[in-house]
Amino acid sequence: MSVSPPRPKTPPLNALRAFEAAARLGGFRAAAAELCVTPGAISQQIKTLEDWAGAQLFERRAQGVVLSPLGQRVTPMLREAFDGLGMAARTLRSGDGAPAVAIAALPSIAQLWLPPRLSAIRAAVPGARLSVTALDQEPNLRREMFDLSVFLGPVPDGAAVLVPDVIFPVCTRELAARLHGYGDLSGETLLHDALWSGDWALWRDSVAPGVELPLGGPVFSLYSVALEEALRGAGVLMAHAALVAGPLASGALVAPFAERVETGGALYAQVAPGSELGAAILAAIARS
Repeated sequence: MSVSPPRPKTPPLNALRAFEAAARLGGFRAAAAELCVTPGAISQQIKTLEDWAGAQLFERRAQGVVLSPLGQRVTPMLREAFDGLGMAARTLRSGDGAPAVAIAALPSIAQLWLPPRLSAIRAAVPGARLSVTALDQEPNLRREMFDLSVFLGPVPDGAAVLVPDVIFPVCTRELAARLHGYGDLSGETLLHDALWSGDWALWRDSVAPGVELPLGGPVFSLYSVALEEALRGAGVLMAHAALVAGPLASGALVAPFAERVETGGALYAQVAPGSELGAAILAAIARS
């Protein structure tokens, strides 16, 4: 007579994933953003895991949450396990057919910087199935199925700097004819990108401290829309050099002032661990 006693239950994978993300990123809100769920969902998943373990993994405090001693012990194990799952998934995806290569990029980069370089990218990975995904936040290249990411901002450790981030005002030639000095900007509409809302103040404080600027102008969540407005003569845009090379080269936009300011960030790229295709693409775009 066979005996099939009930086996001990393992914790839910989603609960383990939620805990690992919160532990690695330092909070429920950051974990929720990475996993595309609500902070409440992260909290519930971690409570489920704590109930299963019979112990607290986070200490809840007025200032936020901190890992308990047990949470600290288990975090490196889970990080290694999920990194290993990511590498296994990447190996499975490679298969035996045409290789797939995926690029993640900030929306403005995907729309404005990458397109002129796609032919060089295709040449670097002949026969590969190429995809480009626009993301507001950088993916975890150890976990997500991207071979390369290209973003603009503070440069993480180990990233390859493609070009320093430099900002300066741009507008149509007709609008520029009205700008004889910094003070003339006070009578114009200043266009803002939501991601870089402090650009105008940074440029003003570096180049023309004391000049009053109308900083309450239109704000756009997509830099490409703000750029299109500048091209239509709707106002003056604070340009990021890497994103406006085309309109400047064609003369559709001009820089009415010579002064440019480095933000301290850069256009940079990161390659997924072990991705030969990502490394080939990085070499191609670094030469472009």
